[in-house]
Amino acid sequence: MALDPALLEILACPEDKGPLLYLADEDALYNPRLHRRYVIRDDIPIMLIDEAEAVDDAEHERLVAKAAAEGITPTFEA
Repeated sequence: MALDPALLEILACPEDKGPLLYLADEDALYNPRLHRRYVIRDDIPIMLIDEAEAVDDAEHERLVAKAAAEGITPTFEA
């Protein structure tokens, strides 16, 4: 189940307060500025800094390329 579009409009990274990329098929929200991924469990985004997954450069490139190829835009305009 996809996240509610109204929720996506207000979701921001808890650390830098910037927009995120919603990767619905990977159940994740991604912050490309900090290379951090926030997982979504049972349709609930886990937006805790301590539980964010650090992403290495290769995974960052994959996620950014995927977002570009699939037309995934940030959750809001910064």
